[in-house]
Amino acid sequence: MSSRGTLKATVEALVGGAKASLIELSETLHANPETAWEEHRAAEWVGNTLADHGFRATPSYLGFETALLAEVGSGPIIVGIMAEYDALPGLGHACGHNLIASSAVGAGLALAGIADDLGITVRVYGTPAEEGGGGKIEMLDAGAFRDLDLALMVHPGPVDVAEARPFAVTHEHIAYDGVAAHAGAYPDRGVNANDAFVIAQLALALLRQQLPQDTRVHGIQTLGGSAPNAIPDRTEGRWYVRAGSLEELERLGERVHRCFEAGALATGTTLTITPESKPYAEFRTDGRALAAYKANAIARGRDFAEPGLAGRMNRASTDMGNVSQVVPAIHPYIGVGSLPYTNHQREFAAACIGARAERALVDASVLMAQTVIDLFAE
Repeated sequence: MSSRGTLKATVEALVGGAKASLIELSETLHANPETAWEEHRAAEWVGNTLADHGFRATPSYLGFETALLAEVGSGPIIVGIMAEYDALPGLGHACGHNLIASSAVGAGLALAGIADDLGITVRVYGTPAEEGGGGKIEMLDAGAFRDLDLALMVHPGPVDVAEARPFAVTHEHIAYDGVAAHAGAYPDRGVNANDAFVIAQLALALLRQQLPQDTRVHGIQTLGGSAPNAIPDRTEGRWYVRAGSLEELERLGERVHRCFEAGALATGTTLTITPESKPYAEFRTDGRALAAYKANAIARGRDFAEPGLAGRMNRASTDMGNVSQVVPAIHPYIGVGSLPYTNHQREFAAACIGARAERALVDASVLMAQTVIDLFAE
């Protein structure tokens, strides 16, 4: 078997040789954003790139139209690299999933070149609907990932942060149904669904004063009525609740639901709460893999941020947390130099292409492959 140093130099050369095609893939994804469960072209582009390099590609993996499995090698150690490629509604790739997908491809290509040396099987998974749809959870429940010896991905952020510490989160659709009426002539005949939302949001605002510091409750009203002279008979919204663990999340969710119930009780409307996905779990980091990633990143000249505003992206929720509860996993963040702009801003989307983003893409590809070498070269 080749030495670790030789293997690490090999994967660096392999990523360098693929750099132009990786950047092209990233820019193509960036220019053609597709939202959760609609990533048909993204899945095809990622799958075709891997198939062109000898991977056995399975589109519509496990029956999910925009999921993908691409595999190479036949060793007993199985490494899974996650490619996310969904975009945000109205914001495009403002979370940088174009870089996640392209760096997953880059790491996959690099590891494919040394798979026989390491005795590993390399899998690149195309995982749809991370932005609220829980694609990895659905795939996990269908049987994916469970035989992995390591699952890994690298997520762009404004700065480098090694350890993921995301919140557990629920995503819920809220609806109130009332009775429409003419607001000027017959207001007494209406049951105002918009008032229900106002009361619920006031209750939530007061609840926040008593919530633990490491929790979040936030959302938007997506439908508030159709005309100012018609009492709204239906209002809708989307709300997220976040906590440090699934157990804490369940307790907090009950309190949040009571706030929505208050709106219905006060107005006489009917409340419907519908989960938009299964709950995302907190993240369980594999310490050995993270230490290897961090050492390789420092050796490559990357600097990790001190805790604070710039480094808080590692608290963002992810369905990769559910995978980490089942198999060893890491989810470090790599900086694209976007400050003062951060994820889920249009300016961050702009920062996910260009010279700094390209460096992050190459580095993430190399670092994932080098981490696998450190764990399994012996």
